[in-house]
Amino acid sequence: MTYKIGIDVGGTFTDFLLADDHGNFEVYKTPTTPADPSVGVLNGLHEMADDKNLEIVDFIKLVDIIVHGTTVTTNAALTGNGAKTGLITTEGFRDALPMRRGIREEQYNNKYEAPTPLLPRELRCPVKERVSVTGEMVHELDEEGLIECLKMLKDEDVEAVAVCFLHSYTNSVNEDKAKLKIQEYLPHVYLTVSSELLPQIRFYDRLSTTTLNSYVGPILKDYILQLIQRLNDNEFAGVLLIMQSNGGVTSPENAINNAVSTLLSGPSAGPIAGMAYAETHGYQDCITIDMGGTSFDVALVKDRKPLVVTDGKINRYLTAVPMVAIHTIGAGGGSVGWIDEMGLLRMGPKSAGADPGPACYGRGGIEPTCTDANLILGYINQDYFLGGKMSLGFAEAYNAIEKQLAKSLKVGVPEAAAGMFQIINANMADGIREVSVKKGFDPREFPLVVAGGAGPIHAGMIALELEIPTIFIPRESSIFCAAGMLLSDLRHDYVRSYSTLLTEKSLEHMCILFSEMKGEGERQLLAEGILQENIQHSLTSDMRYVGQYHEINVEISEDELKRGDIAEISRSFHETHDRLYGYSLANENASTEIVNLRVSSLGITNKPSFKQRTFAVSKGREAVKNERKVYLPETKSFELIEVWDGDRLQEGIHITGPAIVEQVNTTIFVPSQYKLYLDSYGNFIMQLIRM
Repeated sequence: MTYKIGIDVGGTFTDFLLADDHGNFEVYKTPTTPADPSVGVLNGLHEMADDKNLEIVDFIKLVDIIVHGTTVTTNAALTGNGAKTGLITTEGFRDALPMRRGIREEQYNNKYEAPTPLLPRELRCPVKERVSVTGEMVHELDEEGLIECLKMLKDEDVEAVAVCFLHSYTNSVNEDKAKLKIQEYLPHVYLTVSSELLPQIRFYDRLSTTTLNSYVGPILKDYILQLIQRLNDNEFAGVLLIMQSNGGVTSPENAINNAVSTLLSGPSAGPIAGMAYAETHGYQDCITIDMGGTSFDVALVKDRKPLVVTDGKINRYLTAVPMVAIHTIGAGGGSVGWIDEMGLLRMGPKSAGADPGPACYGRGGIEPTCTDANLILGYINQDYFLGGKMSLGFAEAYNAIEKQLAKSLKVGVPEAAAGMFQIINANMADGIREVSVKKGFDPREFPLVVAGGAGPIHAGMIALELEIPTIFIPRESSIFCAAGMLLSDLRHDYVRSYSTLLTEKSLEHMCILFSEMKGEGERQLLAEGILQENIQHSLTSDMRYVGQYHEINVEISEDELKRGDIAEISRSFHETHDRLYGYSLANENASTEIVNLRVSSLGITNKPSFKQRTFAVSKGREAVKNERKVYLPETKSFELIEVWDGDRLQEGIHITGPAIVEQVNTTIFVPSQYKLYLDSYGNFIMQLIRM
């Protein structure tokens, strides 16, 4: 027997999915250890070994692959606790970092303030050098000036250095020279060079990404090396892979060098897992939602590929490396209800967090939260929270809602709780519209895959508002991202800026650049042990109409390049533009231009397969636990409905709403417009029966 393990280190818990080579899955959770997250990881491995009646060394010898996602870089960027970093940049561009793109993000907010730069001005060092936009050498690097900068940074005890020169994506000679000098004078610092990390147009995007990489790099490096050491101490001889923000995995060495690519290391695995569950029922598309204690993450998968963006933000700092397009809002179980200056009820984004948590936790929390409302409305069993491991305080929840909301709104506590439930559902439905309707997709054409402890309570009402007919609730929804990590492929992304009109002549040079990037990807994947026949490439181009500022990403097939089919490439661009913005200029024969060329190189991995389970077809209602009064939104009243034991539910039983299905890790609310059943893989399916 051998095992594969997916690990997702979160802020409160570290999630594990243990998969054996027979297709059996086991779920584990251990508390995260913030001071050293690798300790929490080893605690989980010890727990697995104990369950198998093995010593940790003997158990780890049976583990072939560990795929690991971490919030180490995310937390460093969010809290401002990254490494002390210096910047070497072109003279005259020292303040480009705080100036950003020169555009106010909130156009009509006169009080808008940009975030404080990650690097103070005294650590941003300008040096004389200049390359033209076409790559011609204008001024060679002033090495004496660079050495003075390095002496200053050494005196400041910087832990990392970022190098970003103007137009270095067209000619990296000056950056290459700077790299050698930095390695000579500051051999122990973490170093990022923009022409190696992100050789593409737009100076601020490249500058911000390069700076972020150096800012979080030493933190990730220390963590990964600690983890590797702990695994080596226990004689781990398998493969360790790190989850990236682009939805793929990579080697620890590559992750350390490209630390910025792990800023969404955990959440990016969610859409991968969602697609795998939806695919068992023949779907190629899906929308995934993950409702935790603080946030609500939503992503869209089209043609088995998560949507990817190259202008993501983390704590308002821009990163231009490819990231899965995950839209996050402050809507979780701990989201706080409050009254705004207009006297209207609002939910979130503030959260009560895990400590003190919702008022019903009895840990000193006094603010009314989503969980408190769900308890008042009957969706949560106060004596069966976390499978009975924790008892919730109904009185505490009632008092918090009454004092801070109901009295101000001049309504009863149940009415206030119902308002909280309705508003947070509306907020989450809007979050889904952000990744679907606003991107030109109809959410009714996508099944909804639900994750997170709180997600299944709200999923039915969210889907009802959006008229989504099918909802999947995986058995492993509480460790959704850990599952997605085991289902991911190795992935490396490459980019080359090539600003030109789309013509037959430009197509020839495009083929050369694509070939170079594919070669880089193949060499990297072969070095990581991927067989040649398991390597695939995805080609895309950032395109726009001549005169536009923003571009859109368009897929280009190998066949189109071989045929020199400019018309087909243009048609794809016009169609994508029309889907996103509601119009195209195809009939006007408007000229199109290329800005960037991109290649995603995939190394297809050996993934655990979902195993169909054997269920005795139930002929009765053995899984019915009891009945309780639950608030039904359509009647705006409390009704006595059946409560089912989800862990005893068997294939063949169809539950027509309204109903409650309780499990150890979550509760499912089935609205009256839906029916629920268990599929052959042990996952729950909710199907719309009427509007």
